[in-house]
Amino acid sequence: MKLWQKGFEVNKEIEKFTVGKDKELDVFLAPHDVLGSLAHIKMLESIGLLSSNEYQILSQELQNIYREIQAEQFEIEEGVEDVHSQVEGMLTQRLGDMGKKIHSGRSRNDQVLVDLKLFTRDAIQEVVEHIQPLFELLLQQSEKYKTVLMPGYTHYQVAMPSSFGLWFAAYAESLVDDMLLLQSAYRISNKNPLGSAAGYGSSFPLNRQMTTDLLGFEALNYNVVYAQMGRGKTERIVASALASVAATLAKMAQDVCLFMSQNFGFVSLPKDLTTGSSIMPQKKNPDVFELIRAKCNKIQALPNEIAMITTNLPVGYHRDLQVIKESFLPVFKEMKDCLGIAHYALQHIIVKEGLVEDEMYKYMFSVEVVNQLVLEGLPFRDAYKKIGIDIEEGNFKPSYELKHTHEGSIGNLCNDQIRHLMKDVLEEFKFERVREALEALLTTDVSAIDAHHDAKHTIS
Repeated sequence: MKLWQKGFEVNKEIEKFTVGKDKELDVFLAPHDVLGSLAHIKMLESIGLLSSNEYQILSQELQNIYREIQAEQFEIEEGVEDVHSQVEGMLTQRLGDMGKKIHSGRSRNDQVLVDLKLFTRDAIQEVVEHIQPLFELLLQQSEKYKTVLMPGYTHYQVAMPSSFGLWFAAYAESLVDDMLLLQSAYRISNKNPLGSAAGYGSSFPLNRQMTTDLLGFEALNYNVVYAQMGRGKTERIVASALASVAATLAKMAQDVCLFMSQNFGFVSLPKDLTTGSSIMPQKKNPDVFELIRAKCNKIQALPNEIAMITTNLPVGYHRDLQVIKESFLPVFKEMKDCLGIAHYALQHIIVKEGLVEDEMYKYMFSVEVVNQLVLEGLPFRDAYKKIGIDIEEGNFKPSYELKHTHEGSIGNLCNDQIRHLMKDVLEEFKFERVREALEALLTTDVSAIDAHHDAKHTIS
């Protein structure tokens, strides 16, 4: 069944190629398609295109379909083109001609747009909920190991003293900035395109603000042409925000892989969190972090992939946009998997203490000695030159006493302030407002559909 069918059959090879993976991917969109239809029919009732009784019957049957989807009892049947056709077909099969009325005032274009917006909004929330425990764990580990020193590097050369407290908290604060980008992406996703139809509006007197409120959107995509132009752009912006999270994880994973090598030996994992070699019996490999690194680098490529698909497309809908779904819809699960396994592995990471007592690290304390001479009155350049000469001549004596007190340094991590930054960002998502709107949308009096079923039974 095709919503656009006009009495002729499309060539099977053309149909196979053009449908692509839509059927498999549209399962991701199924609950959101029902939610969009629930809001749309309530609006149709308000402008007189559905009677009150028709609205209640359709609403209840859509809720039944929604529950079937939640119970994994929903599938797109053989011969059905997409999720929109499946839902409308189910309504028509169960309710007769009444089911055919739900498409008034909309196109599959704005239907898939609103599905994608609702899916993306929900998926971003799930990613945020996976970031939160990782963020908290990083700060907990930072506090636990705040006095354990480690070498800091520039150019892969030993540079200055750092600490595991600094290292863990650095990635926590990086996640705060990533979350700001996710918040921006969420707000762009949280705008309602429904009612833009095929991109040029409708002659029906649609109430687009009503569907915006019913679906818990923050605002409308007001201009109907821009609503359609937003497809591809929204996905690229969201992918960029996910790529930022992925970059943080990939960098951290690379650190762990490096720090676990015997040449560094800064951290280790319990043996049951590592893998071995088929030929080298001594190997304990950090495969988890290598795969996090690889998967997150793949996620970082997604914004460019979407940009390449959409570059120079003129205004209006084009079938090119369908291809974006193949990479975009599954990316959220990959992101959540990486966040989840990173959280699990970092809970068990073993930090080596006493690292900096090794003779090879003594020169990284040279800046501490320079600064102490400056505090005693020697100009910085003179102090720097003196210690440089001492190092060259083998006369340098390190001072292991660190006096870092400024904000964000070894002795003053400011983890409470970093936690407060994250709290402020999280509050701005306003997830609760969306939840309340959708709960209300999924609540309808069942008396009308009961009466409809009774009447059909009496007639038969």
